[in-house]
Amino acid sequence: MNTITIEDKTFIKYISDSEIDKAIERIATEINEEYKNDIPILIITLNGAIMFAAELLKKLTIQCRITCIRVASYDGTQSSTAKNLIGLVEDLTNQRVIVVDDIVDTGNTYEHIVGMLQEEKVKDVRIATMTFKPEAYKKSLPVHYVGINIPTKFIVGHGLDYNGLGRNLPDIYQLYTE
Repeated sequence: MNTITIEDKTFIKYISDSEIDKAIERIATEINEEYKNDIPILIITLNGAIMFAAELLKKLTIQCRITCIRVASYDGTQSSTAKNLIGLVEDLTNQRVIVVDDIVDTGNTYEHIVGMLQEEKVKDVRIATMTFKPEAYKKSLPVHYVGINIPTKFIVGHGLDYNGLGRNLPDIYQLYTE
């Protein structure tokens, strides 16, 4: 299927599931190498990163712990201020942390999460993101593990949603604009 409609928006197929899988394999290889002598804790951002995180975890050969947080940062198709919906419950003091996220665009959510983690006195923080919008990124924090760089168009699928819909699509679709 090359086009889909979700509510009032039309999307066109942009990135195939097989391309996504290759990107996740590359990220897993990098993490496996960097953390071969450590046991990091992966903090999965709900709901968007569920599919990416599940596939990434299957490809990791290192020991790791996982936990989840929920941070909202979108209103419809527009990025907005990050806010906590479900927070951290683990003691993260002196832990190496990898934030697993579906998308980094402006960096607001990433900056918000890093601020929370610094208060927890973590040893270090890295981010693994399935998609990254370098043209939209406005922060100075490094983005460590990037699956696929994309333009600033709105996308759905493979965990990403429009008004809560489309997360279950295996491919990624881009908002169609004439």
